[in-house]
Amino acid sequence: MKIGLTYDLREDYLALGWDELDVAEFDRADTIRAFEQALQALGHEPVRVGGIRALVAALANGERWDAVWNIAEGTGRFGREAAVPALLEEYGIPVLLADPLNAALTLHKAYTKRVLQSHGIPTSDFRELRTLADFATVDLPFPVFLKPVAEGSSKGVQANSKARDRAELAATARELFERYQQPVLVEPYLPGREFTVGLIGDGPRTEALGALEVVLLDQRDDGIYTYGSKEECEVLVEYRAATDALAQEALALARRAWVALDCRDAGRVDVRADAAGRLMVLEVNPLPGMHPEHSDLPILAAKVGVSYLELMRRILGHALARIAREPLPQRGPRSAQEAGRPCTS
Repeated sequence: MKIGLTYDLREDYLALGWDELDVAEFDRADTIRAFEQALQALGHEPVRVGGIRALVAALANGERWDAVWNIAEGTGRFGREAAVPALLEEYGIPVLLADPLNAALTLHKAYTKRVLQSHGIPTSDFRELRTLADFATVDLPFPVFLKPVAEGSSKGVQANSKARDRAELAATARELFERYQQPVLVEPYLPGREFTVGLIGDGPRTEALGALEVVLLDQRDDGIYTYGSKEECEVLVEYRAATDALAQEALALARRAWVALDCRDAGRVDVRADAAGRLMVLEVNPLPGMHPEHSDLPILAAKVGVSYLELMRRILGHALARIAREPLPQRGPRSAQEAGRPCTS
């Protein structure tokens, strides 16, 4: 199969003047090389496409692929992760990983939590601050935890994300509003064990790969899994493949959340325990990082004895089976050019 690869490279945006935090969710060049090598080893033809603008140009130029493996994060606001799958869907090209609705929903943590609550899936109480003045209405018990409502890779998660009183809450909220220009999510701080669960497949075919416990080795950020900890995870974090009773509960809870949100192909669900040991879903990531040594899903796979190539094979196998079951609806020609007539307004 000819498989297109859509992604955003860190180096491309750094060259445009973006800073390191701006590009935190984007991919490294060696991630794309690892993708290519794995797909070639599995007998496919990978084709580098790039981000949304490169995709638009390629489609306009008549380029097509049998499917596209999308890990592009985008640069817009709440719909940025949905842009590439929506465009591919319009062109009738199957896309691996999140579909447009799933990508948009899971990026917005508050909406994700509302849907989880509607399914009776445990997730902590929360407040969504839409303006800075909203901090005064927060009625959750302290300490609370603050983060941007629509960022990933721990962007905006820092030592002062844990607020012990209303003054700290106001100060952190102000900083997050100014830096990220989006609503802020406020939740009770959860002091218990934290797991990220890898999942492959969709619906009743969903397989839980395992539970990776996140253990911080450096307490300089008050035990918070910050962006800095994630970037230096090789020395600041120990990842353990957990199999005890709480880890098994994490697997079951993550799978429930994954299925409830109609996620597909591959991703992660992060869960953490409260003071009483009750697990709560933190967030859902349907566009998981895939760096062989630096991203959580491949790290988890290695911990449970699954090689990077085998991980790619399993994800691709589930995705292609899903695509065969659920082909995109055909509503006539995909463009005026394909219909053999000129474009008209």
